[in-house]
Amino acid sequence: MPETTANSITLHYEDHGDPANTPILLVMGLGAQMTLWPIELVEALVERGFRVIRYDNRDIGLSQKMDGAKVPGMVRHMIMRRIGFRPAVPYTLADMAADGIGLLDALDIARAHVVGASMGGMIAQLMAVNHPERLLSLTSIMSTTGNPRLPAAERAAIRALTARPASLEEEALVEHGLRVAGAIGSPGYRPDPERLRARVQENVRRSVYPAGLPRQMAAIIDDGDRRARLAEVKVPTLVLHGEADPLVRPEGGRDTAAAIPGARLKTIPGWGHDLPAELVDELADAIAEHAATAA
Repeated sequence: MPETTANSITLHYEDHGDPANTPILLVMGLGAQMTLWPIELVEALVERGFRVIRYDNRDIGLSQKMDGAKVPGMVRHMIMRRIGFRPAVPYTLADMAADGIGLLDALDIARAHVVGASMGGMIAQLMAVNHPERLLSLTSIMSTTGNPRLPAAERAAIRALTARPASLEEEALVEHGLRVAGAIGSPGYRPDPERLRARVQENVRRSVYPAGLPRQMAAIIDDGDRRARLAEVKVPTLVLHGEADPLVRPEGGRDTAAAIPGARLKTIPGWGHDLPAELVDELADAIAEHAATAA
């Protein structure tokens, strides 16, 4: 797998499709490797005429780790942020956005359609805020604005995401991954159990690095409310969100679309906080149509 230095960080990435085609950069979410972008979705976008790049964010997967960097306690950090104090964090979402732009630099790509999911949607939003000249379009998937007044995630989803696995043995990690998938996944699109287990196992064997998740969470908390910044975005924007998302509630998608001038919102019944195989073509069509409109 290729790797490169971007924004002084070593990033692992994959580059699919004809290099002459218009690029799409896929940005994944909290504690999630780039392989959570289903290869079927990558291939569907390639079939629709795009060059598709996915990569591991810093502190996850095969990209560079910030070993030993300390973070504030999550509850304390959230309280301090809400009263206007910003504890020091190892890195920010803006730094992670600059990583993605640095990857485009390394690949000699002047402009790209940027598609981000969950935390990746927040990172993509900041690419549009801080680097608008590099984006052809923005697609924010199952993400939000940081608005503190929005409904919180369902408790079962938060408990599953923040729980520690019983051990770092492979079977315990796979079972933990299956519990997370069950808690945040789409009630209307339940995956085949054997196929899901195989994918979770593949990701576990690729990389396990729990220490990165709290640092990425600290970056999310540190970034706060993005609505004022998003109000200045002029990049053509599509917001995709599941109507059954238990982790980032549908209000997060609606708030994102309301915050960005001219943004279009598409919601899908039964869709939770994952990328189900049954929705691959619908999502690929939506992204491709938006990219064509923005071109």
